[in-house]
Amino acid sequence: MFSQTTIKPIIYPDSDGQPMSDNTKQFDWISGIKGELGIMFAENPDVFVAGDLLWYPEEGHPEIRIAPDALVAFGRPKGDRGSYKQWEESGIAPQVVFEVLSPGNRASEMARKLQFYERYGVEEYYIIDPDRVDLTGYVRENAEVSFRLIDDMTSWQSPRLGIRFGIENDEVRLFRPDGRAFVHFEEIGRLHLEALALLKAERLKAERLAAQLRLLGIEPDLE
Repeated sequence: MFSQTTIKPIIYPDSDGQPMSDNTKQFDWISGIKGELGIMFAENPDVFVAGDLLWYPEEGHPEIRIAPDALVAFGRPKGDRGSYKQWEESGIAPQVVFEVLSPGNRASEMARKLQFYERYGVEEYYIIDPDRVDLTGYVRENAEVSFRLIDDMTSWQSPRLGIRFGIENDEVRLFRPDGRAFVHFEEIGRLHLEALALLKAERLKAERLAAQLRLLGIEPDLE
C-alpha cells in the first residue's frame, strides 16, 4: 500500500510583526514620501508605489524578505497587495527604495539592508535621517553589479523619479521634478482646508454680486 505525501503550501506572511515606524517623525516621513510619490505617478498605471510592504524576491524562500519604508516599481500595475512577490510581478524588482532612520536603527541592520538591495537588483537606494539632518544615497549605473555611493546628495536628481534632494533651514527636503517641495500629510490637510475656505469665500462673493445685479433688474449668468 502506497502512502500519499501531502505537500504543504509555502506561506509568505503579509506582516513581519514589526511596527511601521518607531516614532511620529519617522511615520510622518514614511507616509509623506509614499503619498507624494503616489500623487506624482497617479496618472501612470504602470508605476506601483507602496510603503512598509514586505518584498519577497525568491519563490520558495519566505525567509528572504524585507520591508522597505517606501518602494517604487516601474512596469508594475497599481493595485492592492498583501506583499510584493517578485515572481508574480514579472520578475521585476523595485527599482527605487527609501529607508527613513530612527534612533532605533543599528549600523548592522542598515548594512544588511544595503547588501539585500544591492543583491536583489535595486537601482536607487536612499536613506533619510531626519534627526541628524542627513542624506545618503546609492545608485547602480549601466547594469553594474555593485552600488555606487552618491558623493553629494544635495545636488542629486533621481534618474528614475526625477526628484531632487536637499537640506534647507536645517531640515531634509525632497522636491518634485517641477520644483515643489514634498509636504507632510498635516500640511496637505492644512492646504486643503485653506482651499475650501477660499472657495467658500468666492462663492459668497459671487452670490452677493448676483443679488445686487437682480436688484438692478439684471439676471446674472451663473454658468
